[in-house]
Amino acid sequence: MSNIKKAFENGKAFIAFITCGDPDLETTASAVRAAAENGADLIELGIPFSDPTAEGPDIQGANLRALDGGITTDKIFAFVKELRRDVKVPMVFMTYANVVFSYGAEKFISTCKNIEIDGLILPDLPFEEKEEFQPLCKQYGVDLISLIAPASENRIAMIAKEAEGFLYIVSSLGVTGTRSEIKTDLAAMVKVVRENTDVPCAIGFGISTPEQAKKMADISDGAIVGSAIIKLLEKYGKEAPKYIGEYVKSMKDAIR
Repeated sequence: MSNIKKAFENGKAFIAFITCGDPDLETTASAVRAAAENGADLIELGIPFSDPTAEGPDIQGANLRALDGGITTDKIFAFVKELRRDVKVPMVFMTYANVVFSYGAEKFISTCKNIEIDGLILPDLPFEEKEEFQPLCKQYGVDLISLIAPASENRIAMIAKEAEGFLYIVSSLGVTGTRSEIKTDLAAMVKVVRENTDVPCAIGFGISTPEQAKKMADISDGAIVGSAIIKLLEKYGKEAPKYIGEYVKSMKDAIR
């Protein structure tokens, strides 16, 4: 059984996204622990990339701060290995295809297995091109997580049928970032997903308040939050983990 399924076993899942190395890895470690201790069921760790096309200004800023601070993929691998001594919730990497390519796909994915990373999200990898990485992910037991966007329409069923781990449903067209309201007919998208797979689905992009999280979790199997957490890191720096813990608790309480 995919370890990711555990995130969805106790009701609705709260998924937290944290960029590795913003402002430094010590703070990232504290932020991850604070999120896990306060109810995050799964944690997405962002590996910074110089051209993060799916990201809005908040996460772009975090990527640049981390890269300016000298973060590398190898440092992140060593960091996760250390983190896994006590953090037991499922964890996945979110990054870009180029990061995996340039590192060497087999080396990257086999290392994910060794450090107990459960899945990989590559927002710029089209479903039709996933064969670039799929066989290696299968070989090493790392779920390649697919995204479904409002523009996916007639491809939703096809993507859902081959889903692994969980399905990442993108709430709105455009990039990540907090939004005051989400107007996409997400219930219709989730209905198609449910008809084609038993794999859980969670909604992300634009969720920042407990009310939004509850609304999204009511429709799907969970809510994903990134930019709102990154804003806390930008605002409080090394002091941010305490605030992240409080924030995650308020979001998890809302979706219970």
